[in-house]
Amino acid sequence: MPRLTQETGTQVTVITAHDIEITQRRDLSTLLAHTPGLNMVRTGGPGGTGSIFMRGLNANEVKLRLDGMDINDPSGPAGAFDTAQFLTDGLARVEILRGPQSGLYGADAMGGVIDMKTQKGRGSLKTGLRIEGGTYSTANQMAYLSGQLEKFHYFIELSHNHVGRYQAVPRYYRQKIESKIATNRNDNRTANLRFDYDMLENLTFTLTSHLTQADYDFEADQSLPPDYVSVPTSLRNENNLNQAIIRGETKLVLFHGAFEQYAGLGYVTYRRRDRTAGQADIAFNRGDRLKADWRGLTHLGQNASFLVGYDHIKERLIRPARYQTVTDAGYGQLEGNWRDIFYGAANIRFDQNSRYGHYVTWRVAPAIKVPHTGLTLKASGGTGFHGPSLNQLFVSYPDFNSFANPNLKAEKLIGFDAGFEEHLLKDRFVFGADYYENHVHNLINYAYVPSMKAYSYLNVARAKTHGMEAYFTAKFLSSLQWQSSYSYVIARDLEEHAMLARRPKHKITSSLIWTPIKDLTIVPSVLYVSSWHDIDRYNFKKIRSEGYVTLDLSAQYNLTKQAQLFIRADNMANERYENPAGYSQPSRSFYGGVTIGL
Repeated sequence: MPRLTQETGTQVTVITAHDIEITQRRDLSTLLAHTPGLNMVRTGGPGGTGSIFMRGLNANEVKLRLDGMDINDPSGPAGAFDTAQFLTDGLARVEILRGPQSGLYGADAMGGVIDMKTQKGRGSLKTGLRIEGGTYSTANQMAYLSGQLEKFHYFIELSHNHVGRYQAVPRYYRQKIESKIATNRNDNRTANLRFDYDMLENLTFTLTSHLTQADYDFEADQSLPPDYVSVPTSLRNENNLNQAIIRGETKLVLFHGAFEQYAGLGYVTYRRRDRTAGQADIAFNRGDRLKADWRGLTHLGQNASFLVGYDHIKERLIRPARYQTVTDAGYGQLEGNWRDIFYGAANIRFDQNSRYGHYVTWRVAPAIKVPHTGLTLKASGGTGFHGPSLNQLFVSYPDFNSFANPNLKAEKLIGFDAGFEEHLLKDRFVFGADYYENHVHNLINYAYVPSMKAYSYLNVARAKTHGMEAYFTAKFLSSLQWQSSYSYVIARDLEEHAMLARRPKHKITSSLIWTPIKDLTIVPSVLYVSSWHDIDRYNFKKIRSEGYVTLDLSAQYNLTKQAQLFIRADNMANERYENPAGYSQPSRSFYGGVTIGL
Protein backbone atom coordinates (compact mmCIF):
# COMPACT_ATOMS: atom_id res chain seq x y z
CA MET A 1 0.00 0.00 0.00
CA PRO A 2 1.34 3.48 -0.80
CA ARG A 3 2.42 5.32 2.35
CA LEU A 4 3.85 8.71 3.20
CA THR A 5 7.44 8.42 4.36
CA GLN A 6 6.50 9.57 7.87
CA GLU A 7 3.98 6.72 8.12
CA THR A 8 6.44 3.85 7.72
CA GLY A 9 9.47 2.64 9.64
CA THR A 10 11.28 1.73 6.40
CA GLN A 11 13.96 4.09 5.14
CA VAL A 12 12.87 4.86 1.57
CA THR A 13 13.84 7.30 -1.18
CA VAL A 14 11.36 8.08 -3.97
CA ILE A 15 12.39 9.38 -7.41
CA THR A 16 9.59 10.55 -9.69
CA ALA A 17 9.34 10.99 -13.47
CA HIS A 18 9.56 14.76 -12.89
CA ASP A 19 12.83 14.33 -10.96
CA ILE A 20 14.28 12.32 -13.85
CA GLU A 21 13.13 14.92 -16.38
CA ILE A 22 14.59 18.00 -14.70
CA THR A 23 17.95 16.37 -13.84
CA GLN A 24 18.19 14.80 -17.34
CA ARG A 25 19.76 11.58 -16.04
CA ARG A 26 19.30 9.25 -18.99
CA ASP A 27 20.40 5.93 -17.47
CA LEU A 28 19.96 4.15 -14.16
CA SER A 29 23.66 4.33 -13.26
CA THR A 30 23.77 8.14 -13.25
CA LEU A 31 20.35 8.39 -11.59
CA LEU A 32 21.29 6.19 -8.62
CA ALA A 33 24.71 7.83 -8.17
CA HIS A 34 22.98 10.74 -6.37
CA THR A 35 20.87 8.54 -4.06
CA PRO A 36 21.71 8.28 -0.30
CA GLY A 37 22.90 4.93 1.01
CA LEU A 38 24.25 3.74 -2.35
CA ASN A 39 27.63 3.65 -4.05
CA MET A 40 27.23 3.40 -7.81
CA VAL A 41 30.22 1.87 -9.60
CA ARG A 42 30.59 1.81 -13.41
CA THR A 43 33.51 0.57 -15.50
CA GLY A 44 33.88 3.71 -17.60
CA GLY A 45 31.20 5.64 -19.47
CA PRO A 46 27.80 4.63 -20.85
CA GLY A 47 27.58 0.88 -21.42
CA GLY A 48 30.18 -0.02 -18.79
CA THR A 49 29.21 -2.60 -16.18
CA GLY A 50 27.21 -0.93 -13.38
CA SER A 51 27.13 -2.27 -9.81
CA ILE A 52 25.01 -1.07 -6.87
CA PHE A 53 26.47 -1.30 -3.36
CA MET A 54 23.69 -0.55 -0.87
CA ARG A 55 24.63 0.13 2.77
CA GLY A 56 28.01 -1.48 2.18
CA LEU A 57 26.63 -4.83 0.99
CA ASN A 58 27.53 -6.63 -2.23
CA ALA A 59 25.94 -5.70 -5.55
CA ASN A 60 24.25 -9.11 -5.89
CA GLU A 61 22.51 -8.59 -2.52
CA VAL A 62 20.22 -5.87 -3.90
CA LYS A 63 17.02 -6.88 -5.70
CA LEU A 64 15.70 -4.84 -8.62
CA ARG A 65 12.10 -5.06 -9.81
CA LEU A 66 10.24 -3.56 -12.76
CA ASP A 67 6.44 -3.50 -12.58
CA GLY A 68 6.49 -6.33 -10.04
CA MET A 69 8.95 -8.55 -11.96
CA ASP A 70 12.31 -9.56 -10.46
CA ILE A 71 14.95 -8.54 -13.02
CA ASN A 72 18.32 -9.55 -11.55
CA ASP A 73 20.32 -11.42 -14.21
CA PRO A 74 19.93 -15.24 -13.85
CA SER A 75 22.73 -15.83 -16.38
CA GLY A 76 25.30 -13.64 -14.60
CA PRO A 77 28.19 -15.14 -12.62
CA ALA A 78 26.86 -13.79 -9.29
CA GLY A 79 23.22 -13.06 -10.13
CA ALA A 80 23.55 -9.26 -9.78
CA PHE A 81 21.70 -6.67 -11.85
CA ASP A 82 23.90 -4.72 -14.26
CA THR A 83 22.62 -1.15 -14.63
CA ALA A 84 24.76 -0.55 -17.75
CA GLN A 85 22.02 -0.68 -20.38
CA PHE A 86 18.93 0.30 -18.39
CA LEU A 87 17.60 3.68 -19.57
CA THR A 88 15.33 5.87 -17.44
CA ASP A 89 12.96 7.02 -20.20
CA GLY A 90 9.45 5.71 -19.55
CA LEU A 91 9.85 5.34 -15.79
CA ALA A 92 7.06 6.78 -13.65
CA ARG A 93 8.61 6.13 -10.26
CA VAL A 94 11.67 4.57 -8.59
CA GLU A 95 11.49 3.55 -4.92
CA ILE A 96 14.70 2.64 -3.08
CA LEU A 97 13.94 0.63 0.07
CA ARG A 98 17.04 0.31 2.25
CA GLY A 99 17.57 -2.50 4.73
CA PRO A 100 16.77 -6.25 4.59
CA GLN A 101 13.55 -6.82 2.63
CA SER A 102 13.53 -10.61 2.15
CA GLY A 103 10.52 -10.95 4.48
CA LEU A 104 8.37 -9.63 1.63
CA TYR A 105 10.51 -9.86 -1.51
CA GLY A 106 12.49 -13.08 -0.97
CA ALA A 107 15.99 -13.96 -2.13
CA ASP A 108 18.53 -11.28 -3.13
CA ALA A 109 16.80 -8.55 -1.08
CA MET A 110 19.39 -8.64 1.74
CA GLY A 111 20.59 -5.10 1.27
CA GLY A 112 17.36 -3.64 -0.04
CA VAL A 113 15.06 -3.35 -3.04
CA ILE A 114 14.90 -0.93 -5.95
CA ASP A 115 11.31 -1.03 -7.25
CA MET A 116 10.54 0.69 -10.58
CA LYS A 117 7.23 1.42 -12.31
CA THR A 118 6.47 2.16 -15.98
CA GLN A 119 4.35 5.19 -16.84
CA LYS A 120 0.63 4.68 -17.49
CA GLY A 121 -1.24 6.35 -20.35
CA ARG A 122 -4.02 8.73 -19.31
CA GLY A 123 -6.26 11.34 -20.92
CA SER A 124 -6.17 12.52 -24.50
CA LEU A 125 -3.58 11.50 -27.08
CA LYS A 126 -0.06 12.83 -26.38
CA THR A 127 2.94 12.29 -28.65
CA GLY A 128 6.42 13.68 -28.50
CA LEU A 129 9.99 13.52 -29.75
CA ARG A 130 13.29 14.36 -28.04
CA ILE A 131 16.59 14.84 -29.86
CA GLU A 132 19.86 15.27 -27.95
CA GLY A 133 23.54 15.54 -28.84
CA GLY A 134 26.78 16.33 -27.11
CA THR A 135 30.25 15.31 -25.98
CA TYR A 136 31.66 11.85 -26.81
CA SER A 137 29.73 11.84 -30.11
CA THR A 138 26.52 11.47 -28.13
CA ALA A 139 23.39 11.18 -30.27
CA ASN A 140 20.17 10.32 -28.44
CA GLN A 141 16.58 10.17 -29.64
CA MET A 142 13.32 9.40 -27.83
CA ALA A 143 9.71 9.23 -29.04
CA TYR A 144 6.53 8.42 -27.15
CA LEU A 145 2.82 7.89 -27.65
CA SER A 146 0.47 8.03 -24.66
CA GLY A 147 -3.22 8.37 -23.93
CA GLN A 148 -6.54 6.73 -23.20
CA LEU A 149 -9.45 5.47 -25.31
CA GLU A 150 -12.30 5.01 -22.85
CA LYS A 151 -11.32 1.84 -20.93
CA PHE A 152 -8.05 1.29 -22.78
CA HIS A 153 -4.86 3.03 -21.60
CA TYR A 154 -1.69 2.97 -23.70
CA PHE A 155 1.90 4.11 -23.31
CA ILE A 156 4.61 3.43 -25.92
CA GLU A 157 8.12 4.84 -25.63
CA LEU A 158 11.14 4.21 -27.90
CA SER A 159 14.69 5.33 -27.07
CA HIS A 160 18.02 5.24 -28.87
CA ASN A 161 21.17 6.31 -26.99
CA HIS A 162 24.53 6.40 -28.74
CA VAL A 163 28.04 7.21 -27.49
CA GLY A 164 30.73 7.05 -30.18
CA ARG A 165 34.11 7.91 -28.61
CA TYR A 166 34.73 7.52 -24.90
CA GLN A 167 38.18 6.93 -23.40
CA ALA A 168 37.99 4.84 -20.21
CA VAL A 169 41.75 4.37 -19.71
CA PRO A 170 43.09 7.00 -17.27
CA ARG A 171 45.30 9.72 -18.77
CA TYR A 172 48.28 8.97 -16.50
CA TYR A 173 48.32 5.39 -17.78
CA ARG A 174 47.85 6.31 -21.45
CA GLN A 175 50.98 8.44 -21.20
CA LYS A 176 53.00 5.31 -20.41
CA ILE A 177 51.85 3.55 -23.58
CA GLU A 178 53.44 4.47 -26.88
CA SER A 179 50.83 2.80 -29.08
CA LYS A 180 47.27 3.97 -29.76
CA ILE A 181 44.61 2.98 -27.22
CA ALA A 182 41.07 2.17 -28.29
CA THR A 183 38.05 4.17 -27.18
CA ASN A 184 34.69 2.77 -26.09
CA ARG A 185 31.39 3.09 -27.91
CA ASN A 186 27.86 2.12 -26.96
CA ASP A 187 24.60 1.86 -28.86
CA ASN A 188 21.36 1.18 -26.96
CA ARG A 189 17.86 0.70 -28.34
CA THR A 190 15.08 0.35 -25.77
CA ALA A 191 11.29 0.09 -25.98
CA ASN A 192 8.87 0.53 -23.06
CA LEU A 193 5.25 -0.47 -23.49
CA ARG A 194 2.34 -0.47 -21.08
CA PHE A 195 -1.28 -1.30 -21.86
CA ASP A 196 -4.11 -1.21 -19.30
CA TYR A 197 -7.68 -2.33 -19.93
CA ASP A 198 -10.49 -1.67 -17.46
CA MET A 199 -12.60 -4.71 -18.29
CA LEU A 200 -15.09 -3.99 -15.53
CA GLU A 201 -15.41 -1.37 -12.84
CA ASN A 202 -13.61 -3.72 -10.45
CA LEU A 203 -11.46 -5.71 -12.92
CA THR A 204 -8.30 -4.39 -14.62
CA PHE A 205 -5.66 -6.05 -16.80
CA THR A 206 -2.15 -4.60 -17.24
CA LEU A 207 0.57 -5.67 -19.67
CA THR A 208 4.06 -4.15 -19.51
CA SER A 209 7.16 -4.80 -21.58
CA HIS A 210 10.73 -3.49 -21.46
CA LEU A 211 12.89 -4.54 -24.44
CA THR A 212 16.58 -3.70 -24.88
CA GLN A 213 19.10 -4.42 -27.62
CA ALA A 214 22.55 -2.96 -27.00
CA ASP A 215 26.03 -3.16 -28.53
CA TYR A 216 29.00 -2.15 -26.40
CA ASP A 217 32.55 -2.13 -27.79
CA PHE A 218 35.25 -1.43 -25.24
CA GLU A 219 39.03 -1.26 -25.04
CA ALA A 220 40.68 -4.66 -24.63
CA ASP A 221 43.41 -5.19 -22.05
CA GLN A 222 46.17 -7.67 -22.77
CA SER A 223 48.31 -9.59 -20.24
CA LEU A 224 51.95 -9.81 -21.28
CA PRO A 225 54.70 -12.13 -19.95
CA PRO A 226 56.69 -12.50 -17.84
CA ASP A 227 54.63 -10.97 -15.01
CA TYR A 228 51.33 -10.87 -16.98
CA VAL A 229 50.44 -7.34 -15.92
CA SER A 230 47.50 -6.05 -17.96
CA VAL A 231 48.19 -3.41 -20.61
CA PRO A 232 45.60 -1.42 -22.62
CA THR A 233 45.63 -1.94 -26.39
CA SER A 234 44.21 -0.53 -29.63
CA LEU A 235 41.80 -3.47 -29.88
CA ARG A 236 38.16 -3.64 -28.75
CA ASN A 237 36.16 -6.37 -27.06
CA GLU A 238 32.55 -6.66 -28.17
CA ASN A 239 29.48 -7.19 -25.99
CA ASN A 240 25.97 -7.66 -27.34
CA LEU A 241 22.91 -7.74 -25.06
CA ASN A 242 19.32 -8.71 -25.78
CA GLN A 243 17.02 -8.30 -22.81
CA ALA A 244 13.24 -8.68 -22.49
CA ILE A 245 11.12 -8.03 -19.39
CA ILE A 246 7.44 -8.86 -19.84
CA ARG A 247 4.67 -9.01 -17.25
CA GLY A 248 0.90 -9.29 -17.24
CA GLU A 249 -1.23 -8.68 -14.15
CA THR A 250 -4.93 -8.82 -13.36
CA LYS A 251 -6.43 -6.84 -10.48
CA LEU A 252 -9.86 -7.76 -9.06
CA VAL A 253 -11.55 -5.67 -6.33
CA LEU A 254 -14.35 -7.31 -4.31
CA PHE A 255 -16.68 -6.48 -1.43
CA HIS A 256 -16.84 -2.74 -2.14
CA GLY A 257 -13.07 -2.38 -2.04
CA ALA A 258 -12.49 -4.42 1.11
CA PHE A 259 -10.53 -7.13 -0.74
CA GLU A 260 -8.08 -6.72 -3.62
CA GLN A 261 -6.40 -9.61 -5.36
CA TYR A 262 -3.69 -9.60 -7.98
CA ALA A 263 -2.60 -12.45 -10.25
CA GLY A 264 0.55 -11.99 -12.32
CA LEU A 265 2.75 -13.81 -14.80
CA GLY A 266 6.16 -12.43 -15.73
CA TYR A 267 9.12 -13.44 -17.85
CA VAL A 268 12.64 -12.01 -18.12
CA THR A 269 15.37 -13.22 -20.45
CA TYR A 270 18.99 -12.20 -20.94
CA ARG A 271 21.06 -13.14 -23.99
CA ARG A 272 24.66 -11.96 -24.04
CA ARG A 273 27.29 -12.50 -26.70
CA ASP A 274 30.90 -11.59 -25.90
CA ARG A 275 33.85 -11.63 -28.27
CA THR A 276 37.35 -11.05 -26.92
CA ALA A 277 39.64 -9.10 -29.23
CA GLY A 278 42.01 -11.34 -31.19
CA GLN A 279 39.96 -14.48 -30.60
CA ALA A 280 37.64 -16.18 -33.04
CA ASP A 281 35.46 -17.84 -30.42
CA ILE A 282 32.34 -16.08 -29.11
CA ALA A 283 31.16 -16.61 -25.52
CA PHE A 284 27.41 -16.95 -25.10
CA ASN A 285 25.50 -16.41 -21.86
CA ARG A 286 21.78 -16.92 -21.72
CA GLY A 287 19.33 -17.27 -18.87
CA ASP A 288 15.71 -16.57 -18.04
CA ARG A 289 13.21 -16.38 -15.20
CA LEU A 290 9.51 -17.25 -15.18
CA LYS A 291 7.45 -15.97 -12.26
CA ALA A 292 3.80 -16.69 -11.46
CA ASP A 293 2.42 -14.93 -8.41
CA TRP A 294 -0.77 -14.17 -6.52
CA ARG A 295 -1.42 -11.81 -3.64
CA GLY A 296 -4.52 -10.78 -1.77
CA LEU A 297 -4.93 -7.59 0.25
CA THR A 298 -7.70 -7.37 2.86
CA HIS A 299 -8.54 -3.94 4.27
CA LEU A 300 -9.40 -4.29 7.95
CA GLY A 301 -11.37 -1.10 8.34
CA GLN A 302 -9.73 2.26 7.66
CA ASN A 303 -6.53 1.73 9.59
CA ALA A 304 -5.24 -1.78 8.93
CA SER A 305 -4.64 -4.29 6.17
CA PHE A 306 -3.49 -7.89 5.83
CA LEU A 307 -1.54 -9.10 2.80
CA VAL A 308 -0.94 -12.73 1.83
CA GLY A 309 0.82 -13.96 -1.28
CA TYR A 310 2.42 -16.83 -3.16
CA ASP A 311 5.31 -16.85 -5.67
CA HIS A 312 6.40 -19.62 -8.02
CA ILE A 313 9.74 -18.81 -9.67
CA LYS A 314 11.66 -20.88 -12.19
CA GLU A 315 15.16 -19.73 -13.14
CA ARG A 316 17.19 -21.27 -15.93
CA LEU A 317 20.78 -21.04 -17.09
CA ILE A 318 20.72 -22.02 -20.75
CA ARG A 319 24.25 -21.15 -21.88
CA PRO A 320 27.11 -21.93 -21.28
CA ALA A 321 25.38 -24.90 -19.57
CA ARG A 322 21.80 -25.98 -18.88
CA TYR A 323 20.64 -25.93 -15.26
CA GLN A 324 17.58 -24.67 -13.45
CA THR A 325 16.24 -23.94 -10.01
CA VAL A 326 12.66 -23.65 -8.75
CA THR A 327 11.44 -21.60 -5.78
CA ASP A 328 8.02 -21.74 -4.14
CA ALA A 329 7.31 -19.11 -1.53
CA GLY A 330 4.47 -17.88 0.66
CA TYR A 331 4.34 -14.68 2.68
CA GLY A 332 2.11 -12.53 4.84
CA GLN A 333 2.18 -8.97 6.11
CA LEU A 334 0.09 -7.10 8.68
CA GLU A 335 0.09 -3.32 8.45
CA GLY A 336 -1.84 -0.66 10.33
CA ASN A 337 -1.94 2.40 12.53
CA TRP A 338 -3.48 3.48 15.83
CA ARG A 339 -5.02 6.98 15.98
CA ASP A 340 -2.57 8.21 13.33
CA ILE A 341 0.14 8.02 15.98
CA PHE A 342 1.55 4.51 15.90
CA TYR A 343 2.22 2.92 12.51
CA GLY A 344 3.58 -0.56 12.04
CA ALA A 345 4.22 -3.32 9.53
CA ALA A 346 5.35 -6.89 10.16
CA ASN A 347 5.93 -9.60 7.59
CA ILE A 348 7.18 -13.15 7.33
CA ARG A 349 8.08 -15.31 4.34
CA PHE A 350 8.96 -18.95 3.66
CA ASP A 351 11.07 -19.81 0.57
CA GLN A 352 11.67 -23.38 -0.60
CA ASN A 353 14.38 -23.67 -3.27
CA SER A 354 15.05 -26.87 -5.17
CA ARG A 355 18.85 -26.42 -5.02
CA TYR A 356 19.83 -24.76 -1.75
CA GLY A 357 17.00 -25.51 0.68
CA HIS A 358 14.41 -23.51 2.59
CA TYR A 359 14.64 -20.20 4.41
CA VAL A 360 12.35 -18.22 6.71
CA THR A 361 12.78 -14.44 6.77
CA TRP A 362 10.93 -11.66 8.58
CA ARG A 363 10.81 -7.91 9.03
CA VAL A 364 9.16 -5.46 11.45
CA ALA A 365 9.00 -1.70 10.87
CA PRO A 366 7.29 0.50 13.49
CA ALA A 367 6.94 4.27 13.37
CA ILE A 368 5.60 6.75 15.94
CA LYS A 369 4.32 10.21 14.96
CA VAL A 370 4.65 12.53 17.95
CA PRO A 371 1.44 14.63 17.91
CA HIS A 372 1.68 18.36 17.11
CA THR A 373 5.46 18.24 16.50
CA GLY A 374 5.92 16.92 12.94
CA LEU A 375 8.36 14.40 14.39
CA THR A 376 8.29 10.71 13.47
CA LEU A 377 10.46 8.12 15.22
CA LYS A 378 11.28 5.24 12.87
CA ALA A 379 12.87 1.82 13.20
CA SER A 380 13.03 -1.50 11.38
CA GLY A 381 14.69 -4.85 11.75
CA GLY A 382 14.71 -8.06 9.80
CA THR A 383 16.54 -10.87 8.09
CA GLY A 384 17.54 -11.54 4.52
CA PHE A 385 19.21 -14.11 2.31
CA HIS A 386 20.88 -14.35 -1.08
CA GLY A 387 21.01 -17.66 -2.90
CA PRO A 388 24.04 -18.82 -4.91
CA SER A 389 23.77 -18.30 -8.66
CA LEU A 390 23.45 -21.17 -11.10
CA ASN A 391 26.93 -20.29 -12.38
CA GLN A 392 28.41 -20.63 -8.88
CA LEU A 393 26.61 -23.92 -8.32
CA PHE A 394 27.29 -25.70 -11.60
CA VAL A 395 29.55 -23.98 -14.17
CA SER A 396 33.21 -25.04 -14.04
CA TYR A 397 36.16 -24.00 -16.21
CA PRO A 398 38.76 -26.81 -15.92
CA ASP A 399 41.12 -25.11 -18.39
CA PHE A 400 41.44 -22.26 -15.89
CA ASN A 401 41.53 -24.53 -12.82
CA SER A 402 38.20 -23.07 -11.67
CA PHE A 403 35.34 -25.23 -10.39
CA ALA A 404 31.74 -24.73 -9.27
CA ASN A 405 30.40 -25.86 -5.90
CA PRO A 406 26.95 -27.55 -5.96
CA ASN A 407 26.91 -27.65 -2.14
CA LEU A 408 26.78 -23.89 -1.63
CA LYS A 409 24.23 -22.51 0.80
CA ALA A 410 22.58 -19.11 0.78
CA GLU A 411 24.18 -16.07 2.36
CA LYS A 412 22.27 -14.82 5.43
CA LEU A 413 21.86 -11.44 7.09
CA ILE A 414 20.25 -9.87 10.13
CA GLY A 415 20.04 -6.09 10.32
CA PHE A 416 18.28 -3.14 11.88
CA ASP A 417 18.02 0.64 11.62
CA ALA A 418 16.59 3.42 13.77
CA GLY A 419 16.11 7.11 13.17
CA PHE A 420 13.74 10.03 12.89
CA GLU A 421 12.07 12.32 10.36
CA GLU A 422 10.95 15.88 11.10
CA HIS A 423 8.44 17.96 9.09
CA LEU A 424 8.23 21.68 9.85
CA LEU A 425 6.16 24.61 8.58
CA LYS A 426 3.70 22.51 6.59
CA ASP A 427 6.46 20.37 5.05
CA ARG A 428 8.52 23.35 3.88
CA PHE A 429 11.43 21.88 5.83
CA VAL A 430 11.95 18.11 6.08
CA PHE A 431 15.00 16.47 7.58
CA GLY A 432 15.89 13.12 9.09
CA ALA A 433 18.64 10.68 9.95
CA ASP A 434 19.09 7.01 10.76
CA TYR A 435 21.72 4.58 12.02
CA TYR A 436 21.90 1.05 10.58
CA GLU A 437 23.81 -2.16 11.20
CA ASN A 438 24.01 -5.43 9.24
CA HIS A 439 25.60 -8.75 10.19
CA VAL A 440 26.27 -11.17 7.32
CA HIS A 441 27.44 -14.77 7.46
CA ASN A 442 27.83 -17.63 4.99
CA LEU A 443 29.22 -15.10 2.49
CA ILE A 444 30.22 -16.78 -0.76
CA ASN A 445 33.90 -16.23 -1.57
CA TYR A 446 35.92 -17.30 -4.61
CA ALA A 447 39.27 -18.56 -3.39
CA TYR A 448 42.01 -21.13 -3.78
CA VAL A 449 41.16 -24.45 -2.08
CA PRO A 450 44.33 -26.36 -1.08
CA SER A 451 42.55 -29.72 -0.85
CA MET A 452 41.34 -29.34 -4.45
CA LYS A 453 44.49 -27.61 -5.71
CA ALA A 454 42.05 -25.39 -7.58
CA TYR A 455 39.84 -22.32 -7.25
CA SER A 456 36.21 -22.62 -6.18
CA TYR A 457 33.32 -20.96 -4.32
CA LEU A 458 32.94 -21.47 -0.56
CA ASN A 459 30.61 -20.31 2.25
CA VAL A 460 33.36 -19.06 4.52
CA ALA A 461 33.20 -15.32 5.00
CA ARG A 462 31.50 -13.05 7.54
CA ALA A 463 31.00 -9.31 7.27
CA LYS A 464 29.59 -6.41 9.22
CA THR A 465 28.41 -3.09 7.87
CA HIS A 466 27.17 -0.11 9.82
CA GLY A 467 26.68 3.56 9.19
CA MET A 468 24.25 6.43 9.04
CA GLU A 469 22.19 8.37 6.51
CA ALA A 470 20.89 11.93 6.80
CA TYR A 471 18.81 14.06 4.48
CA PHE A 472 17.39 17.57 4.30
CA THR A 473 14.83 19.24 2.03
CA ALA A 474 13.91 22.93 2.15
CA LYS A 475 11.31 24.79 0.10
CA PHE A 476 12.43 28.37 0.59
CA LEU A 477 10.05 29.71 -2.06
CA SER A 478 7.61 28.19 -4.52
CA SER A 479 10.39 28.66 -7.07
CA LEU A 480 13.37 27.43 -5.01
CA GLN A 481 13.99 24.07 -3.37
CA TRP A 482 17.14 22.58 -1.83
CA GLN A 483 17.80 18.86 -1.36
CA SER A 484 20.83 17.39 0.36
CA SER A 485 21.93 14.04 1.83
CA TYR A 486 24.86 12.50 3.66
CA SER A 487 25.82 8.81 3.84
CA TYR A 488 28.42 7.19 6.08
CA VAL A 489 29.36 3.51 5.88
CA ILE A 490 31.89 1.13 7.39
CA ALA A 491 31.99 -2.29 5.70
CA ARG A 492 34.42 -4.85 7.10
CA ASP A 493 35.37 -8.41 6.21
CA LEU A 494 35.46 -10.13 9.62
CA GLU A 495 37.50 -13.09 8.36
CA GLU A 496 40.29 -11.05 6.75
CA HIS A 497 39.96 -8.12 9.20
CA ALA A 498 39.96 -5.77 6.22
CA MET A 499 37.70 -3.12 4.71
CA LEU A 500 35.51 -4.30 1.86
CA ALA A 501 36.39 -2.88 -1.55
CA ARG A 502 34.45 -0.11 -3.30
CA ARG A 503 32.66 1.17 -0.20
CA PRO A 504 33.49 4.89 0.29
CA LYS A 505 33.13 5.98 3.90
CA HIS A 506 31.51 9.34 3.10
CA LYS A 507 29.12 10.53 0.40
CA ILE A 508 27.36 13.89 0.12
CA THR A 509 24.78 14.97 -2.45
CA SER A 510 23.24 18.40 -2.81
CA SER A 511 21.04 20.04 -5.45
CA LEU A 512 18.94 23.14 -6.00
CA ILE A 513 15.74 23.20 -8.05
CA TRP A 514 15.29 26.79 -9.18
CA THR A 515 12.55 28.25 -11.37
CA PRO A 516 13.57 31.92 -11.76
CA ILE A 517 10.84 32.56 -14.33
CA LYS A 518 7.73 30.62 -15.24
CA ASP A 519 9.10 28.45 -18.07
CA LEU A 520 12.73 28.03 -16.97
CA THR A 521 14.02 25.37 -14.53
CA ILE A 522 17.68 25.20 -13.49
CA VAL A 523 19.12 22.33 -11.41
CA PRO A 524 22.75 22.49 -10.18
CA SER A 525 23.93 19.31 -8.39
CA VAL A 526 27.02 18.46 -6.36
CA LEU A 527 28.28 14.95 -5.55
CA TYR A 528 31.14 14.23 -3.14
CA VAL A 529 32.52 10.71 -2.67
CA SER A 530 35.42 10.05 -0.27
CA SER A 531 38.31 7.64 -0.86
CA TRP A 532 37.83 3.86 -0.75
CA HIS A 533 39.72 0.57 -0.92
CA ASP A 534 39.95 -1.02 -4.37
CA ILE A 535 41.92 -3.36 -6.65
CA ASP A 536 44.12 -1.85 -9.36
CA ARG A 537 42.80 -2.63 -12.82
CA TYR A 538 46.20 -3.44 -14.30
CA ASN A 539 48.43 -5.02 -11.64
CA PHE A 540 45.62 -6.30 -9.36
CA LYS A 541 47.23 -4.89 -6.22
CA LYS A 542 45.18 -3.51 -3.35
CA ILE A 543 45.11 0.29 -3.44
CA ARG A 544 43.26 3.21 -1.92
CA SER A 545 41.41 5.21 -4.56
CA GLU A 546 41.12 8.97 -4.30
CA GLY A 547 37.78 10.62 -3.61
CA TYR A 548 36.19 13.14 -5.94
CA VAL A 549 33.72 16.02 -6.27
CA THR A 550 31.55 16.62 -9.33
CA LEU A 551 29.35 19.58 -10.22
CA ASP A 552 26.53 19.12 -12.74
CA LEU A 553 24.07 21.64 -14.15
CA SER A 554 20.87 21.02 -16.09
CA ALA A 555 18.40 23.56 -17.46
CA GLN A 556 15.24 23.43 -19.53
CA TYR A 557 13.12 26.18 -21.04
CA ASN A 558 9.60 25.86 -22.40
CA LEU A 559 9.49 27.81 -25.65
CA THR A 560 5.82 26.95 -26.11
CA LYS A 561 3.42 24.36 -24.74
CA GLN A 562 4.71 22.01 -27.44
CA ALA A 563 8.44 22.78 -27.52
CA GLN A 564 11.18 22.68 -24.87
CA LEU A 565 14.90 23.41 -25.11
CA PHE A 566 17.30 21.77 -22.66
CA ILE A 567 21.03 21.81 -21.90
CA ARG A 568 23.17 19.86 -19.45
CA ALA A 569 26.76 20.20 -18.28
CA ASP A 570 28.27 17.27 -16.38
CA ASN A 571 31.41 17.46 -14.22
CA MET A 572 31.76 21.19 -14.86
CA ALA A 573 34.92 21.45 -12.74
CA ASN A 574 36.53 18.78 -14.95
CA GLU A 575 37.40 16.50 -12.02
CA ARG A 576 39.65 13.60 -13.11
CA TYR A 577 38.45 10.56 -11.20
CA GLU A 578 37.98 6.82 -11.40
CA ASN A 579 35.24 4.65 -9.91
CA PRO A 580 36.24 1.84 -9.86
CA ALA A 581 40.02 2.14 -9.94
CA GLY A 582 41.46 2.10 -13.45
CA TYR A 583 38.29 3.27 -15.21
CA SER A 584 38.08 6.99 -16.00
CA GLN A 585 34.69 8.55 -15.47
CA PRO A 586 33.40 11.30 -17.80
CA SER A 587 35.31 14.58 -17.69
CA ARG A 588 33.69 17.94 -18.44
CA SER A 589 30.94 17.30 -20.99
CA PHE A 590 28.06 19.22 -22.52
CA TYR A 591 24.73 18.11 -23.99
CA GLY A 592 21.70 19.82 -25.42
CA GLY A 593 18.61 19.30 -27.48
CA VAL A 594 14.92 19.85 -27.96
CA THR A 595 11.71 18.09 -26.95
CA ILE A 596 8.72 18.59 -29.22
CA GLY A 597 5.13 17.60 -28.50
CA LEU A 598 3.26 16.56 -31.64
